[in-house]
Amino acid sequence: MAHATFNTGEIIAVIGDNAAQDSHRAGYNGVWDFRHRTSTRNLFVPAYAGLNLEHIFNGETEFADGDTFFEPRRTPMTFTKLNEQQAVLHQPATPNFHVESTTRFTLRAPWYLDLDFHCTSHQHVHERGWFGCFWASYINGPADKSLYFPGGWRDGESMWMQLCTQAHDDESTVLAHSDNFKLTWQEGSRDALFKNFSRMRYAKPMYYGIIEDLVYILMFKPGTGIRLTHSPSGGGFNKAFNTTNPAWDWQFIVPDYDVMKEYRYQARAVLRPRCSRAEILAEYEKWAAH
Repeated sequence: MAHATFNTGEIIAVIGDNAAQDSHRAGYNGVWDFRHRTSTRNLFVPAYAGLNLEHIFNGETEFADGDTFFEPRRTPMTFTKLNEQQAVLHQPATPNFHVESTTRFTLRAPWYLDLDFHCTSHQHVHERGWFGCFWASYINGPADKSLYFPGGWRDGESMWMQLCTQAHDDESTVLAHSDNFKLTWQEGSRDALFKNFSRMRYAKPMYYGIIEDLVYILMFKPGTGIRLTHSPSGGGFNKAFNTTNPAWDWQFIVPDYDVMKEYRYQARAVLRPRCSRAEILAEYEKWAAH
């Protein structure tokens, strides 16, 4: 079984590995389909996926070729349905980066999809002392491509910010106020979303976006090396809506790794009817406190 459908509370999700299935294209592991019971369409571009583990990078070898750049998409992984609310994706140590990963997905009523990610580097191959993992979510033709998050331009600011980059790779990544770890890259390497940085900083590791009459919120437990990322067109052109499919992405940075040490973060995706910003913050505060 490469995928399964889960129905809990007011949400439905199809979770699967990186194999092709009917119109779903190979490589796009994670959440193939995500809907609220009032949705008229998949939140994610149907041929692709959301919460999709796309890249591993270390400043040295990620741009060698397509198989390396998209190593989590190209290396086989195993899907396991645990019960009616839970599934696991496991990928053995990959051929170039030698990173093993496990992702547990858990649906919770009424509209929550939790993600628990663990990874381990099996070899001393990250010459700059760090590595990162990158996830893509290709959103299905929203009228508003923006991400909204609490933050600011100066330390300590926590006002509502709006990020809608003008082009792919244009000031695409938002760091936390406290994130001063500087990644370095092999000279002459190609451009990428994770190499370009916004002047804005976030105060809380979360963002939300709007599609139809729903709000999609993605939030992370504090202090886990998360960077928020946006592209206005990463999911290609959407013929049905005559617009581009934005990418609402994120990264997990391990700044000083040890071999055979496990690294982890926890995230929660929320798909619920539109609500006030106070309610969105309340969703985050309640979850982050536990």
